[in-house]
Parts: sequence; structure tokens; C-alpha cells
Amino acid sequence: MTDPWHVDEFIATLTGVSDHTKRAYSFDTREFAAWCSRGACIAPHEISPRVLRRYLAYLNTRRLSHSSIARKAASVRALLRYLYRSGVVDHDAGRQLTAPKKVARLPRVPRQSDAVRLLDAAASVATDTGTRRAQALAQRDWLLLELLYGAGLRVSEACGLAPGDIDPRAHTVTVLGKGSKVRRVPVGDPILDAYSAYLAQRPALTTDATRSDALLLNNRGARLGPRDARRILDRFPLENGQRLHPHSMRHAYATHLLEGGADLRAVQELLGHADLSTTQVYTHVTRDRLKAVYNSAHPRA
Repeated sequence: MTDPWHVDEFIATLTGVSDHTKRAYSFDTREFAAWCSRGACIAPHEISPRVLRRYLAYLNTRRLSHSSIARKAASVRALLRYLYRSGVVDHDAGRQLTAPKKVARLPRVPRQSDAVRLLDAAASVATDTGTRRAQALAQRDWLLLELLYGAGLRVSEACGLAPGDIDPRAHTVTVLGKGSKVRRVPVGDPILDAYSAYLAQRPALTTDATRSDALLLNNRGARLGPRDARRILDRFPLENGQRLHPHSMRHAYATHLLEGGADLRAVQELLGHADLSTTQVYTHVTRDRLKAVYNSAHPRA
């Protein structure tokens, strides 16, 4: 039976997004089509502002978060825009679909001393004696954490690296980011030290049957995944017992750069943000630095 909503064709056009985003759009648009088929509107040409308002009301009854509703609304807008551009419908009804604004939440970040202590702990474990395989896994953990904090990589970017993506001579790592955008990020000696140590032991994690072109490998010799990364970080709690999410390390990277005097535009480039407003959230977590700048620079401070 032909799908009147053309969801499969729509999903096939999403070539410049991550697999995670593609899965989310697929789930959201199929959910919307199923809701419509239950009586709201049988076919796309029956879509109206009233139908879309009813759908948002339905989402609210499910007590979803603002961010989840905003994501689902964005997915539906993209589907309806595709249907309009493909000639399935004669107007883009999705332009009138507005979701509640996402509640801005400041990212929680470890202090610089906490981040350094965490990385030092990982380095210490990596240099302990043990079997070659155990040492390879410990050195992989150390390298992962250094990349998350020392280069500000998204966890998916770190897991997606190949061995040749880190260039010790140029002190850079080449990253494939969101939207298939490539960027080169400078790296320091701690990352290069961890990289060199891990690369020498990496063959202990592979066999002819499990050989992978990924830099970071899991216990089975396959590419390390985001869930693996979360479990690794769980093994290195802060002094207060708090366990960090991998993205907290990226937040810390940006925040500590700004606290050290880095320019916001430069931090945007390092993070791979398409929009400066995305980077500006980090200015809210550096109030102490802003007060210090004000006190030292303004004549009426």
C-alpha cells in the first residue's frame, strides 16, 4: 500500500544529517502520520492550521519536555516542506507550526581543577602495569577523555575518528562534525601523548576477524560507541562522587577557553557551531570572568 505521506522518500533525502537525527526524524514523522490516520486528516492535502494546533495539543497531553515537542514540530515542518516541494500538496502548511520555545538550561561543567584531576586519574590508570590488552583499553580510555576535554569533540565525533585523523606533526585532529562538515582542531601534548601510547598498544584489541578502521575500539575490536564512552566516563567520578556525561567535557572545553580569555568567535570555530548564538550559551557560565573584566576595565566599576 502506498504511503500518502511519503515518509520513506522524505527520510531518504536527509543525507546531510547524522544517523541519530535521521532516526529521530523518521520516528517523529511516522508518529505524526499515524496520528493523522486515526482521523485527524487522512491525506496530506487535508492538513490545516487547526490540525497542527490539535497535534501540538496532543503532544502536550503526553507531558513531553519542551525540547522533545520542539524536535517533533521541527520534524513535521520538514516533512510538510518536502511534500510541498515535491508537489504532493499545493501549500506548505508546516510554516504555521510553531512549537513552544525550548527552555534554556545552562550546561553543568566541572571546574578546571576537577577536569585536570579526572584526566590525571585516567593517565595514571593507563600507565599501570597489566596485560597488554588491559593496558590498551586503559590507554584508549585516557585518549577518549583527552579528546573530549582537550579538543572539545562531540562523543560521536571522537568515536568516528580513524587512526590517521590525528596529526602529531601538525598538532591537529581532523573531525567530521554535524552536517558532514569537516574541521581541524588544534590539540596539545597531553592528547598526543595519549595517542602515541594507545596506538602502540591498539593491535592488542584487534584480530583478523575484528579488524576495524576506527581509532577507538571497544572490547570486541569494533568501533567504540557513545554508550561505551558513557560507561568509560562513569569510571572516573569527580571527588564529590558526581559522574559526568561525555558532553559535559565539551562544555568544559568551551567554558574554560572563554575563562582563559579566548574570543567567542574562535570558540565557535573550534566547536564547529554553525550559529554563534549556539556558542553564546557559554558566556552565561563565565560570570566570574565577566565581573573581573568589568572591575578591571570600566572606569565606574
